Amino acid sequence: MIRTVDSAPHVSAPVLAAYSYCEAVTGQQARNFAYGIRLLPAPKRRAMSALYAFSRRVDDIGDGALGGDVKIARLEDTRALLGRVREGEVDEDDTDPVAVALAHAARLFPIPLGGLDELIDGVLMDVRGETYETWDDLKAYCRCVAGAIGRLSLGVFGTEPGARGAERAPEYADTLGLALQLTNILRDVREDAAGGRTYLPADDLAKFGCSAGFDGPRPPEGSDFAGLVHFEVRRARALFAEGYRLLPMLDRRSGACVAAMAGIYRRLLDRIERDPEAVLRGRVSLPGREKAYVAVRGLSGLDTRHVSRLTVRRPL
Repeated sequence: MIRTVDSAPHVSAPVLAAYSYCEAVTGQQARNFAYGIRLLPAPKRRAMSALYAFSRRVDDIGDGALGGDVKIARLEDTRALLGRVREGEVDEDDTDPVAVALAHAARLFPIPLGGLDELIDGVLMDVRGETYETWDDLKAYCRCVAGAIGRLSLGVFGTEPGARGAERAPEYADTLGLALQLTNILRDVREDAAGGRTYLPADDLAKFGCSAGFDGPRPPEGSDFAGLVHFEVRRARALFAEGYRLLPMLDRRSGACVAAMAGIYRRLLDRIERDPEAVLRGRVSLPGREKAYVAVRGLSGLDTRHVSRLTVRRPL
């Protein structure tokens, strides 16, 4: 069982200010994520915002316009900062609010900070322009940039006392992260192509005649782009189905948070499946009212109860 601290101990003014900064970053930069974490009690919500703000910093270095060598140097500087957090060397009056918030969160919850090292490793793969021949290759990348986030988040959420199969909770959290990342890859296929990045496995692209890439609002001539998208959607759905087995292991509000975030991405997947070429015409997104509905559904526990019934039929 993974334990967390659910009480709300006193938090000093400097730490609260650091958390407020991280929550502002989260609200501005990650609206899908923010819809989920607002369902959490304050200590967990703050800790999740600290994780997001640190992760956002890493991603922004990778996505920025700096040269490759400079990006690598800054990523290693960020790794060194993470080392200071891990060693308890960040004081409350440190000038970096993200470090202050993350250090406090790591003292309050059993967060496996090595997951942030994995994230940095994944972004380094982006900086070096790595491509992926097979799904196994891509999966290794996704485990770094998304599966690790699932496992970090589980450190904040914890599992319920006596939860059946809780020893597999990190595995399910990792798999749910993969499902979200594959959905992201499908949604951003043209945007990534414009930035010189190709994430979908080369053997999948070849199988469906899409090796020429995606540099416009239409698929490559003679390709089966819809077939490619539907193939990847099925893969993502299988990952969601496996990762959702985490839900019954969480307390009500943590389960609601996960169900809300995952539910938003599953609905994005539905839209992509209905109109595959939409991802080549622009960014596929959900309106705010639909995100709110997904959050309410998560808070109601409908998804958790559904997964619990399935788990009874198909043992862990």
